[in-house]
Amino acid sequence: MQHTIADLKRGERAIILDVSSIHIPLKLLEMGCLPGNSVELVQLAPFKDPMYLNINGTHLAIRKETAMHILIEKET
Repeated sequence: MQHTIADLKRGERAIILDVSSIHIPLKLLEMGCLPGNSVELVQLAPFKDPMYLNINGTHLAIRKETAMHILIEKET
């Protein structure tokens, strides 16, 4: 089963496997949202959107709709 950033729970960490560049803004790619980088869900806003993430030390807020297009492998 494929997991996406949208599946993360608060405090969970994962490694980005694939980014569908068609649905991902170029700015996210430039800020480190790339395959091989680690990602951690720091916090969810009310109504669970947007998601506040730590990607290799860079803090980003992305919409859940965008997060659903970023495939990850959860760390155990």
